[in-house]
Amino acid sequence: MSRAAVVCGLGGALPATAVTNEELAAQLDTSDRWIRTRTGIGLRYVVAPGESTSDLAVAAGERALESARRKGGDEAADVDLVVLATSTPDRPCPGTAPGVAHRLGLGTVPAFDVAAVCTGFVYALATAASMITAGVARRALVIGADTFSTILDPVDRTTRAIFGDGAGAVVLRAGESGEPGALLGFDLGSDGGGTDLITVRAGGSRQRSTGEPPAEGDQYFAMEGRPVFTEAVINMSESSQRLLDRVGWTAADLDKVVAHQANVRILHAVGEQLGLEEKQIVVNLDRVGNTVAASIPLALSDAAAAGDLVPGHRVVLTGFGGGLTWGSAALVWPDIEPVTQP
Repeated sequence: MSRAAVVCGLGGALPATAVTNEELAAQLDTSDRWIRTRTGIGLRYVVAPGESTSDLAVAAGERALESARRKGGDEAADVDLVVLATSTPDRPCPGTAPGVAHRLGLGTVPAFDVAAVCTGFVYALATAASMITAGVARRALVIGADTFSTILDPVDRTTRAIFGDGAGAVVLRAGESGEPGALLGFDLGSDGGGTDLITVRAGGSRQRSTGEPPAEGDQYFAMEGRPVFTEAVINMSESSQRLLDRVGWTAADLDKVVAHQANVRILHAVGEQLGLEEKQIVVNLDRVGNTVAASIPLALSDAAAAGDLVPGHRVVLTGFGGGLTWGSAALVWPDIEPVTQP
């Protein structure tokens, strides 16, 4: 058997403040019915004033490390690499990951950010897994964390209804490809022709180099809903199918697909494209919203904690996000105990 990166720990974290659809309806021209019908979301969590992406990343990282210890002892949490997927870093410079590693007491391990928006966790997972299989690292902490509430237009009912804040993390260790938890393969892609479909136009070098203040609203996140819906369904479906072909599985072999939790209609459409039954699709966005890079690991944590994801399940993770980017990963679910909210 060949060397592989093996999932051995799992954790998640949400801010303390929950925002219901009814609370949004009191502020904006919307309703619980309007939001649920279009997105399937009933609740999302947002950071408190002064709370940042790194705070959630540290909390999720701590819980993933504790999860690894429960099955593998203290050595299982002795990571020598941190990869953080985020599009809402604490600062434009430097990266957020080194500070997260420091706060977790991990010393001078290499730590860096990956920015691929909602596909960020899959990209970070592939990056860390590659470094493990190459022998650069023995154990890695991979975190997806975002605080999109900090970049949303406060009067935009669509984006405020969709997005929530959160973080999720896994611990990877070096192992063999035949083990439960081994990452069996990846499929990654991008299309920069769709850059403007999911974006924050202001704040980067292009806008700053003009010397002009940003146009009104350009400092906020913007998304073209209809084309994004179409691109998300096509690319997550096709990426998942390519990966299934690569690892020698069929859709009928799958127990669960954990897709980016963007919109319940997108999730169901991906399932239809792959010929899956509804029970094969993990859904938790109704309780947390779209948490961007945290979406997939939080969905994994919820499904494992609820007993919907059990050891031996064949699982595909798939994401789609700004860039445009997309990616998928496959594994047989291991015997691990997630550590989530206390």
